[in-house]
Amino acid sequence: MSTRSFFVGGNWKMNGNKETLSEMMENLNSADLQELTEVVCAAPSVYLDFVRSRLDRRIGVAAQNCYKVSKGAFTGEISPDMIKDCGADWVVLGHSERRHVFGESDELIGQKVAHALASGLRVIACVGEELEQREAGTTEEVVYAQTQVIAENVSDWEKVVLAYEPVWAIGTGRTATPEQAQEVHEKLRAWLRANVSDDVADSLRIIYGGSVTGENCRELASQGDVDGFLVGGASLKPEFVDIINARV
Repeated sequence: MSTRSFFVGGNWKMNGNKETLSEMMENLNSADLQELTEVVCAAPSVYLDFVRSRLDRRIGVAAQNCYKVSKGAFTGEISPDMIKDCGADWVVLGHSERRHVFGESDELIGQKVAHALASGLRVIACVGEELEQREAGTTEEVVYAQTQVIAENVSDWEKVVLAYEPVWAIGTGRTATPEQAQEVHEKLRAWLRANVSDDVADSLRIIYGGSVTGENCRELASQGDVDGFLVGGASLKPEFVDIINARV
């Protein structure tokens, strides 16, 4: 078993209101959570302050996105400084929905990673291939290229978690098998060893995202290079507690 601490992120996406989020937070606050697992919840930006004020301090809070500069004429965007001012310490960057629904490029995501880290936020940086890319056999090429741009912009790897999210498994009910997840995580770690350093390869937490549920989380968590999860839909449900406690 690796010495890397287990990490579980809950990505609430564009879901919830004050009433439903309060219920979810009460459930998390009262739950018996594995103490050695780091938990971070990514809330909609308008609720960051609300969530941070009500969620137990043992659980971190993340924004789901941010922009690449600290302020200015960028209507609708938020900056790392604003996120920190709301009490959150993390931001999710490069999620497949930002890449494929909103057209964010590798270059922009890299710039966001650099600015978020320089501003003192911690970053959950996401990579992953689409179904056509997996079927064409280009999974490694795609995730290596995405990781390369992220790596070029990381100033402190201790403040980064890398999330592998096969796009074809997000919200589709299709999950990568534990073997498929382990294979890509193992290759990503080898890429980091070859292109960054042994220390980063050994210490960086690489987490899996893509239809993680209370049913499949334990088998996924048993894989040697799977250091946790980025959970979408299931993070809105009571089973999120089971996922947090997947590695006991």
